[in-house]
Amino acid sequence: MSKSRGRNGMSSVGGQRKKLSRGDLRGRRAQAPSAAGDPAAEKKELLRKMRERAEQRAASDRDE
Repeated sequence: MSKSRGRNGMSSVGGQRKKLSRGDLRGRRAQAPSAAGDPAAEKKELLRKMRERAEQRAASDRDE
């Protein structure tokens, strides 16, 4: 007769756990070197580009 492994819950399913450092256990975030820039600076740059495009569209609409 075969063993019923599903009877006592789902033991040993899901792989191994990652080894965490002390800093990770305390909530320290991993910082990638310049992968994610300053969010405020990125937002300012995006708004600047959007304003420029809007001005270009307005200028082309006036010319027509």
